[in-house]
Amino acid sequence: MSCRIVTVERQLTAVVKAKVPFAEIPQAQRAARAAIDAGLPSLDTGALGLTCTRWLPPQGGALDMEMGTIVARPIAAQGEIVPSELPAGRAVHSVMVGPFDGMGAAWQTLFDWIQAEKLQPAGINWEVYGPTASDPAQQETYLYALLA
Repeated sequence: MSCRIVTVERQLTAVVKAKVPFAEIPQAQRAARAAIDAGLPSLDTGALGLTCTRWLPPQGGALDMEMGTIVARPIAAQGEIVPSELPAGRAVHSVMVGPFDGMGAAWQTLFDWIQAEKLQPAGINWEVYGPTASDPAQQETYLYALLA
């Protein structure tokens, strides 16, 4: 897994926000995805992009997460689905190929690279999930850590 610095554009999202203990991340992701899938058809999102999760550094064993989908235009909040965005700016980027249980190690590799390069993270991180692969070993997840 290699890391590099990229410039990213702001992307609008429709998300479900939650503070999630580490042990409950898989269940929270499934619940948020179900809520998004149920709610998006009634929202004026324009074209839908890939699914994503934005998160802040852990506090007290939990992550502040925004789990959702990239959308073409701003949405109005509806129930637990609210508008948000993936930020613009310089970010460290990497691609993890494989099942989601490798995510912790992939993020550690990315953060180790940031430290080795003496870069300053801004504390905003996100994942964009490639199309679902029939073989989990081929699943692509795009990791980003915004730089200060």
